Amino acid sequence: MSKGQDRMVFKRDGEWINKRIDADKASSKHKTQSAAETAAKEMLRNQGGGELTVKSEKGKIRSKDTIAPGNDPCPPRDREH
Repeated sequence: MSKGQDRMVFKRDGEWINKRIDADKASSKHKTQSAAETAAKEMLRNQGGGELTVKSEKGKIRSKDTIAPGNDPCPPRDREH
């Protein structure tokens, strides 16, 4: 079950979109997937952590990553990246 602060990065109309799962509008738009992913990770850290889902240009899920809270002194090791 997704939480309100969970985010998704995907491509739409030639731009990479960083969007909260429950939002109607994009939080930010970027020229590259990397820039959108970086922005999404930073927003998740500032919001206390959550799940980041990144989709490919064709819309398939490329990765899912749990972002720890920004104030966590010893975050768990991420086994995917």
